[in-house]
Amino acid sequence: MIGTIVTVSMVSIAETLKILLVSVIILAVLIAAFGFVWARRNQTEKKGWRRFWLACLSLGLVIVIALNVGIGHYQVVINQYLTKVKIDEEKKAQVTAESKAVVEQIEDEGIVLLENKGNVLPLDQNSASEKNVNVFGQASVRMVYGGSGSGSGDESANVSIQQGLENAGFKVNSELTDFYNTHAPEKKKQDNFNLDGGDYTLSEPATSEFSEDLLKKAEEFSDVALIVLSRSGGEGGDLPFETSEYGGSKDRHYLKLSEAEEKMIDLVTSRNFKKVVVVINSSNAMELGFLEKEGVDAAILIGGPGATGNNSVGRILAGAVNPSGRLVDTYAYDITTSPAYFNAGNFSYSNTKHKAVDKFGKESEKYHAFLNYAEGIYVGYRYYETRYVDNKTGQVDEAAYQKAVQYPFGYGLSYSNFKQEITNYQTSADTISVEVKVTNTGDKAGKDVVQLYYTPPYYEGGIEKSHVVLGAFDKTEVLEPGASETIKLDIPVEEMASYDDRKEKAYVLEAGVYGIKLMSNAHDVIDSRTYEVKDTIVYNQDNKRASDQTVATNVFDDARGDVTYVSRADWEGTLPKERTADKEASPELIKALENKQPVDNPEDKDITFADHGLELKDLVGLDYNDPKWAQLLEQLSIDEMAQLIGFGGYATQAIESIKKPATTDLDGPAGVNALLTGINGVQFMSEVVLASTWNVDLAHKMGEYMANEAIVYGVSGLYAPAMNIHRTPFSGRNFEYYSEDALLSGKMGAAAVQGAFTKGVYSYIKHYALNDQETNRDGVAVWSNEQAIRELYLKPFEISVKEGKSTAVMSSFNRLGTTWAGAHYGLLTTVLRDEWGFKGMVITDWDLFPHMDTDRAIRAGNDLMLTTIGEKPSKLSTDTNTGKQAMRKASHNILYTVANSNAFEINVTPYPFWVLALGIGNLVLLALLTLGFYKVTHKRRKVKQAAAETETL
Repeated sequence: MIGTIVTVSMVSIAETLKILLVSVIILAVLIAAFGFVWARRNQTEKKGWRRFWLACLSLGLVIVIALNVGIGHYQVVINQYLTKVKIDEEKKAQVTAESKAVVEQIEDEGIVLLENKGNVLPLDQNSASEKNVNVFGQASVRMVYGGSGSGSGDESANVSIQQGLENAGFKVNSELTDFYNTHAPEKKKQDNFNLDGGDYTLSEPATSEFSEDLLKKAEEFSDVALIVLSRSGGEGGDLPFETSEYGGSKDRHYLKLSEAEEKMIDLVTSRNFKKVVVVINSSNAMELGFLEKEGVDAAILIGGPGATGNNSVGRILAGAVNPSGRLVDTYAYDITTSPAYFNAGNFSYSNTKHKAVDKFGKESEKYHAFLNYAEGIYVGYRYYETRYVDNKTGQVDEAAYQKAVQYPFGYGLSYSNFKQEITNYQTSADTISVEVKVTNTGDKAGKDVVQLYYTPPYYEGGIEKSHVVLGAFDKTEVLEPGASETIKLDIPVEEMASYDDRKEKAYVLEAGVYGIKLMSNAHDVIDSRTYEVKDTIVYNQDNKRASDQTVATNVFDDARGDVTYVSRADWEGTLPKERTADKEASPELIKALENKQPVDNPEDKDITFADHGLELKDLVGLDYNDPKWAQLLEQLSIDEMAQLIGFGGYATQAIESIKKPATTDLDGPAGVNALLTGINGVQFMSEVVLASTWNVDLAHKMGEYMANEAIVYGVSGLYAPAMNIHRTPFSGRNFEYYSEDALLSGKMGAAAVQGAFTKGVYSYIKHYALNDQETNRDGVAVWSNEQAIRELYLKPFEISVKEGKSTAVMSSFNRLGTTWAGAHYGLLTTVLRDEWGFKGMVITDWDLFPHMDTDRAIRAGNDLMLTTIGEKPSKLSTDTNTGKQAMRKASHNILYTVANSNAFEINVTPYPFWVLALGIGNLVLLALLTLGFYKVTHKRRKVKQAAAETETL
């Protein structure tokens, strides 16, 4: 239980601080005035120590005022930090243990077995030579458990890979561990608030550092050598395209092996180890061609294992768990062959140099930046599985494909063998239903993943289409040898429609034969059927998709830009072959980028006010459009709405007039994580690992157990899950994002949202939308066509809204075209609310940058400003009918989300004794300063009086 004695509203805190600050300023001005008058009366005197002390006292007044102003700005986060709820330590211990167990369960199913030559895995623990293991690689003592920034976590008590192996019954060569600890670069104190990307240091020791004695002892110790290789990422920066400043070289990007790593692998494989197993500790797809070289026997991909995932690594290697993970990205031999590669990173409008001032007052010189999504829909497997297909015959140039792709999307091995077969195939005008019988034909129990893809008909020069698209998936339960399970998968027919943004400006299901393919991954077909569409179906005004509330039609034409998009009708003529050059922006473009003027509708009516005697709890469970909402909203004053909208930094504010409690919101893509107040729950594994399970039940479970922790800390909302896709492997936050595929991402996100909501915790799905790299995220103009926007980048959010029933969304820093995502009406209202039926609130990403304007945000459908200093709508909103109507709608959205959460059950805010202490502290400081002024001036008067008396005598 979370207990408190006294409750107080955040509005009263804000008002108390305002009164306190005004009082301090008035008293300080009076004291300063006294000192000024004294100084004027004594200005003919020579400078001396009294003048010095007078200046010091005056400076003290300035400092007191400045401190109070600063406290007023940061009242929200200060209050969160200093008035933490009382935590039930027994309950905390329970949910912590449960979450750690869930991390292991997810890692068990999320580890991907990439190679297992000659079935060298699992290791034989009955043999002393395999129960003992050597662990090579600097990463073995500098493991990447997750990432930095909002998706970071407390790593101080995480299970190391050595501990994980020992917990699984192995014995680890401690001399090798000591060697790597000795050679490890000094590790900085953990900084979860690091918003500059990951630690990209490549610190593998030179092979010359290994003594022959150390290597011989390793050979004697065990026949097994594990090699651990890590790559990190983080918020605020993307992975380096060259690594010379990080211990690598200029001609190697960060996702290649470094020269030192290559030499270390050559050294290990040249020694007398019978089994060499590589452990890839990365959430970003690396170039792994070296795994095919002679001497490397097996490899597993473990992602970011979080708090306890290394226990799973030990169990997988021991064979206690049969690996069942599948890749969520395509692993190309050369990741620079992706068409998005040439349009990732820093691109600027060269004639837009300007001084930018963020909302903390920090100045910097900037250029307006842009990013061309020139690849269109051809991201990840949609490119690699289409690039080598003959458009006329449908035949694949297998040799060319095999040269480009090492591991397809959906790939993964097992210690057992499984047979999949279609046993029932039923179709209707609405649904394609496929039943797949999965049989374990091997000798070890395990799980298998069932993947169903479709191949739409492609007409050269028409709507762009991927050769295969993931349509449905599921995972079996544990199957004993010889056992079978039947999995039923459904593909809604309308989901096979492609978006035609040029002609019909709608979703179109073109006539022709659609291949329905049971596949082991995005490339290898197991069995197939066909589905014929006799006449083209256009989902337009007269025939909207069944899943939409209103018809989907073009709303992003202004984001298309002057870009040549990749087409499978002309690969050579449209594929980027070099990095896009910086360019000059036209005057019109610059004006659009710098426009912050909100638009008012002169026909909007003023809002009305009335007291209907309602409290927010009276509306719990009511429909969004229930008439009582209009009555409740009439009870809110302009100031209350401004407070609710403008002070959304890790919280929603209490409103006394309707008895709305304050709520606390925290980061949470990989576990409860308070960047500013120090609260850290269990560090979950990276979202890549969760997606690699291909198990939506585990995603639901993760959401549920994260919510259990949130409740213990008094939290109602989590800034999670992160729903952007892996446009390229170089994005710093790929560890937070599920996959390169929109359907897999959406299904995982929807399940996680549902899991958290069973506990009353609302999840802000983020970052909406097209926030797929970190470079220039502070307002970069993203240019993309509507087909790609809808089919790839919005799809995960769409699924989470329609299926996950999400009630909270976080918008993104970037622009779509020239319009900031947080002020894009088409994105936040037309698509999100009107088409998809979203009911709830939208918050900004951290309200830091100058292009993030409250007045435009609330008019577009962005309701809440994520700021720790507060930002009230300007007079443009409070003085116009359009603005006031927008404030009322934003307030409705925030209140609806909170009313349908756990807010009335857990968020009881302790009395803020720090405010009382601040008041007393101010009185003491002002009294001391007053005394100081008195002493300085009074002593001067005494001196004058003594002099006068001496003269009289």
